[in-house]
Amino acid sequence: MSDLVDVTVRGTVGVLTLNDPARRNVLSASMVAKIGAALDDLESQPALSAVVVTGAGASFCAGAELDTLSRAVGGDFSLIRGVYSSFTRFTSSPLLTIAAVDGPAVGAGRNLALACDIRIVAETARLVPRFTELRIFPGGGHTWLLARAIGQQATTLAVLQGRSWEGEAAVEAGLAAQCVPPEQLLAAAVSVAEVTREMEPEYVRRLVQVLRSVPRLPDYARAVEIEAAHQHWSISRPAFRAGLTQLQDRLRSAKAARR
Repeated sequence: MSDLVDVTVRGTVGVLTLNDPARRNVLSASMVAKIGAALDDLESQPALSAVVVTGAGASFCAGAELDTLSRAVGGDFSLIRGVYSSFTRFTSSPLLTIAAVDGPAVGAGRNLALACDIRIVAETARLVPRFTELRIFPGGGHTWLLARAIGQQATTLAVLQGRSWEGEAAVEAGLAAQCVPPEQLLAAAVSVAEVTREMEPEYVRRLVQVLRSVPRLPDYARAVEIEAAHQHWSISRPAFRAGLTQLQDRLRSAKAARR
């Protein structure tokens, strides 16, 4: 893998590290392409259930290159749309996605973190928008991603104010699930991902898909039908039959102990 993106595998978890620390892991065209290729590779491995994305050095991701923004002023908006793919790719990944954020996550870098299913932040993390500061309209579905995390009213206020969050404040706002010391960040994120270790990877991938899509459905009845289809599939799996047998054995043992 290119030195712009480093990929390792820890059991059922892939770790994707943005590896351009000298430029604060900026989303260059090369970086964006390598992120896509890395995810393609990880998703093709049927034993994997989750991916953790983090940044090398003191930053998570500084967002789009200034040259990308400058070229957009000149009329070339295609590069900005290319940057979108660096984080929209995470919203469509079949894997459980977890962002491990240390240092600044700025603009499109904050979008990258928000695109993940779960965020674990270090005490030194800073989630910075920069959109209204630059008087550029929020892009890449930022308003949708933020509202999904903290709600519509809080998003409206945060976007207008250009609100940033640091460390524990991100947890309090609902932007992150956990805040840890920087030296514990990657281990904490991998530990969260490893909750899937004893689950069949296909089960996890289906569950992730439903957890993302069902809350946005317009009615409850459709959610029941979608869950029923996946539940029907899961009942046919050996893992369910084994779990059911174990539960029945425990209940019989508990009943016998009460006699």
